[in-house]
Amino acid sequence: MRLLRRRASRAAEAASPTHPGGLEQGAIDRFERGERWLDERLGTTSFARVALRKVFPDHWSFLLGEIALFCLLVLIFTGVFLSFFFTPDTREVTYNGSYVPLKGQQVSAAYDSTMRLSYQVRAGLVMRQTHHWAALVFVAAIVVHLCRVFFTGAFRRPREVNWVIGVTMLLLAMVEGLTGYSLPDDLLSGVGLRITYSVVLAIPVIGTWAAYLLFGGEFPAPDLISRFFVFHVMLIPALLLALVGVHIFILVLQKHTQFPGPGRTERNVVGKRFWPEQVFKSTSLLLLVAAVLAGLGGLAQINPVWQYGPYNPANVSSPAQPDWYLAWADGLLRLGGPWSFKIFGYTVSENFWPAILFPGIAFGVLTLWPWIERRLTGDRAEHHLLDRPRDAPARTATGVAGLMLFFIPFLEGGNDILAVLLNVSVETITRILQLSFFIAPAVVWLVTYWTCRSLRVTTVHPARATAGVRLRRTAGGGYETVSLDPAGSPSDE
Repeated sequence: MRLLRRRASRAAEAASPTHPGGLEQGAIDRFERGERWLDERLGTTSFARVALRKVFPDHWSFLLGEIALFCLLVLIFTGVFLSFFFTPDTREVTYNGSYVPLKGQQVSAAYDSTMRLSYQVRAGLVMRQTHHWAALVFVAAIVVHLCRVFFTGAFRRPREVNWVIGVTMLLLAMVEGLTGYSLPDDLLSGVGLRITYSVVLAIPVIGTWAAYLLFGGEFPAPDLISRFFVFHVMLIPALLLALVGVHIFILVLQKHTQFPGPGRTERNVVGKRFWPEQVFKSTSLLLLVAAVLAGLGGLAQINPVWQYGPYNPANVSSPAQPDWYLAWADGLLRLGGPWSFKIFGYTVSENFWPAILFPGIAFGVLTLWPWIERRLTGDRAEHHLLDRPRDAPARTATGVAGLMLFFIPFLEGGNDILAVLLNVSVETITRILQLSFFIAPAVVWLVTYWTCRSLRVTTVHPARATAGVRLRRTAGGGYETVSLDPAGSPSDE
């Protein structure tokens, strides 16, 4: 009994605030009690132990997906701030803000609140521009991440579901960008909305009903901004966050892919554990991404709605280009011809071919590519080691040709700017790019396929500088050249 009393007395003394280390020990004890409480009810310890011990390969390209995730976090943070001050309404009000050129003009309540955010709300302009830059980088990170997955074969069995989720997230991110880009109700975004309305109308059979549902009536409908606001802040973000959760869950459940190397096989993963190395690396990347986006928001002007003015259906701004991730869609409309006809009493619009049929086929093939490649190659095995792009020439050539199919319309989306810069007519630019749309992908496919075949035969790495050579004296009194590249081998002279 005396021994138990001494131990209790020592424990109480150690937990006392006056005892050195007492506060720290007390905090540790409370944390352990909380951990036991959760584990008894939810069984969290075993899950946390497995999650914290998960190994992540140490390669820079695996951070591309994290950049997209961190951009999404910045978008959520800045978006919540902007929603406090934005008014999603098209009713007309008289502008009486601090921007003198617009004083006394009739503008929509949405445009008025955007101007108030930009000029009168403290840090409002920084938040607006940071939000816009984060959206641009978000889509770019998803695209580059999908390219990495495609060209290294990371979509193969058993990761087909995650590939489909990634493509779906790309489509949702573009739609999310379109709806948010249109909310300020300025002249530039209004022109883009008018084009979007025409594209939705071009959907066969259901186009008119879909346009009425999305836009609230004939363009410009009074409910347009409020409906897009619901899509932008509620429906699409909910879908994105749900898909991100499923994507990360599958990533944790499955074994991580890795590039071939010493000690790496199809049955193991060589790298760093989630805790603490990967956590510190990801935290550093999060802070870096947030800092870069905040720097862009504060220093690089983007979407100056006060220069465009409020939307007026009778006016069109020129030159007018959407954000980069939708420039290809605008370019396809400019490349398309006047091919319109009727079938079974329904009109097939000239907008159907470039704006609906081509994207539908392109993204359909992209979504189903894991099964298409499996069908073509007969490869049904599980793969945890990645390919180098040169090791799969046909896949790499197809991917590059597909990117070219989007890059040509991307250039056409700025044909008016190119015409001014090159001092040629817009028609000339369009004719050249129309021909390139059919010729360039085939040429690029052949060149890429030949390059990959050549690199696969050799050990040359085109993006790596030569380490150099040095002379070494041999035992026989001669000299030999020794490569400083670890992959190199000595050759006698």
